[in-house]
Amino acid sequence: MLGVRHHGPGSARSVLGALDELEPDVVVIEGAPELDALVATAGDEDLVPPVAALVYVAEQPRRAAFYPLALFSPEWVALRWAAGHGATVRFADLPATHALADREGEEHADHTDPIGTLALAAGYDDAERWWEDAVEHRTSSSLDGFAAIRAAMAEVRAGGAGDDPENARREAAMRRVLRTALKEGARRVAVVCGAFHAPALHPDAWPGATHDTKLLAGLPKVKVAVTWVPWTAQRLAAASGYGAGVRSPGWYQHLFVTADRPAEVVPGWLTRVARELRAEGLDAAPATVVEAVRMADALAAVRNRPSVGLSELTDATRTVLCGGSDLPLQLIEQRLVIGEVLGQVPETVPLTPLAQDLAKAQRSLRLKPSVVPSTVTLDLRKEAQRDRSVLLHRLRLLGVHWGRPGEAGRSTGTFKEAWDVQWHPEFAVDLIEAGLYGTTVLDAAEAKVAELAREAPDLATLGSLVEECLTADLPGALDTVVDTLAERTARQHDSLALLEAIEPLARTRRYGDVREADTSRVAGVLHTVVIRAAVGLRAACASLDDDAAARMRSAVDAAHRGVALVEDDALAGPWRDALVAVAADDRIHGLVSGRVNRLLLDGGVLDAAEAARRLSRRLSRGAVAVAGAAWLDGFLEGDALLLLHDRELLPIVDAWVAEVDETTFEDLLPLLRRTFSRFEPGARRQLGSRLRRPGTAEAVAPAALDLDRGLAAMNRVAELLGLEVAR
Repeated sequence: MLGVRHHGPGSARSVLGALDELEPDVVVIEGAPELDALVATAGDEDLVPPVAALVYVAEQPRRAAFYPLALFSPEWVALRWAAGHGATVRFADLPATHALADREGEEHADHTDPIGTLALAAGYDDAERWWEDAVEHRTSSSLDGFAAIRAAMAEVRAGGAGDDPENARREAAMRRVLRTALKEGARRVAVVCGAFHAPALHPDAWPGATHDTKLLAGLPKVKVAVTWVPWTAQRLAAASGYGAGVRSPGWYQHLFVTADRPAEVVPGWLTRVARELRAEGLDAAPATVVEAVRMADALAAVRNRPSVGLSELTDATRTVLCGGSDLPLQLIEQRLVIGEVLGQVPETVPLTPLAQDLAKAQRSLRLKPSVVPSTVTLDLRKEAQRDRSVLLHRLRLLGVHWGRPGEAGRSTGTFKEAWDVQWHPEFAVDLIEAGLYGTTVLDAAEAKVAELAREAPDLATLGSLVEECLTADLPGALDTVVDTLAERTARQHDSLALLEAIEPLARTRRYGDVREADTSRVAGVLHTVVIRAAVGLRAACASLDDDAAARMRSAVDAAHRGVALVEDDALAGPWRDALVAVAADDRIHGLVSGRVNRLLLDGGVLDAAEAARRLSRRLSRGAVAVAGAAWLDGFLEGDALLLLHDRELLPIVDAWVAEVDETTFEDLLPLLRRTFSRFEPGARRQLGSRLRRPGTAEAVAPAALDLDRGLAAMNRVAELLGLEVAR
């Protein structure tokens, strides 16, 4: 019974020593029995940890379980040892076919960490450190050490720590695998499992086979599948939420690979730290590394530790190499203590067809997955880079967010796209789930879009899907979405929905040539949508409450941008006429009416004098002040240039605010503050300057300059610049 601490380098070394001493013909490893199907690839040199065995429900891939393995994981060491020595490997645990089935109503006890509890009682804050100091370093034989561990855990379990029904089922399933191995003639069986399970799995403690069979009877079942997937150091860390995670995967790997060279552990680690600091332009001379090594050794001696640990190395790094600052330590934590490695899975591993197609595309496009975040800028005029963009867009449609639009946005109106890319292991599950739509990225994306089109709640969603079909180069899906959009448009009587569909359709039509996509069919749908929206605009703007008016204003703005984008007189004319009708109707909610009047003013349809007259009428004493504030809010949306450069408008607003009675002003203040808070600070200062003198909004004449006071400042500046000083 080789009871281990998962992902512990000391445990891994002890397992390796025990296997060499025992030379078993069967190695049983804690894990779902379905993982036996992966044993054949365990010896492949292209299987590079960290990796994870993935078990998932075939019809519901989102229900899955990962079994992560690092280079320093005892289970990985056992798997590799068996592959290299011709030993049989069996996985033992509750089968995933039961574990992943829906078992509602079952209660589970809280799981505790018995090793952590023992370490804490011994005064250690690091369970792995206690494991090495108190257990592994004090025996000459690994097998004797594991026997002592089993005895200690038996005492811990005697206090009731193993009474969890789920634990009981798991251990019953493990014993069933062990019984089978013995019946098949195994001479020596090595069991690599969590230390907590070791007492229950030893033959001396076995209950009758009937007892275990009864525990496992009647459990629900589902069909599952298994595969290897790449894993990352970040996902091995406890901070990721992984229950069996460790705090410092990178440090543990360093300990494991230097196990046979103990003198290199401390200087080797601090040399790597110095290298990372220098790569970021920070000073880390060789002499300081020597000093840091000495300090780490001294700290271990003062703290009565048998060897230098990560806490001593961190303190020495902070003091000597980082000048007492914690900021550079964040870099070391990310790159070294945790690590930024991504595992590798051989091509012989049975991937899903969709994952295979993606891997092929990644190789051909030279877009290698990496756990390190990076920004990729693509020039859509170049075929290879446009193909990269297409792949990232298709994956986003499938829910695989390998790339997210960066600072350059995802505007199709430019030749540039920026993507923030980072690979996460969970994408393996996303790909399996997306594989239900098709066997290639193209087929799956088109099938997914067709489903989204059928389920689209409104025309705006369909309009956005049209745009996404363009960016993802999905011609088949584009036809489906356009057909659905045309059908829905013919039956659509909601002008707001029509308005919200205009802008995405216009972007698709306007910028289709950048990606060399045919958008001729979109033009016909866009024409129908704009004409129907224009015809119903005035009626749709009537009788709106505040919330509905705010949404209508946003929809009108978006539609106006879309119509302007395509530069088509057949659309611009009807749309302009619709805006004119709305702007002239005083019964329209102020948010909408004010905004429409501003659009007409900016477009040259409405002159400044008429705009001032309408503003004056809306802000007159006979009008409701709150309604006037709403009209003003819509009219002034954008920037302050209109008020700064039109000498008629600002006095109207100023006089209206001055005449409002105190009670009404309290109601108006939040509305006015919202309106003017959207202006730049500099523009607000200019407005304040023009309104300093009561009764005028014209530019105030510059104050007389005090040359005597200014001369002193000018002379000082001249001195600083090395110029001749004026006298």
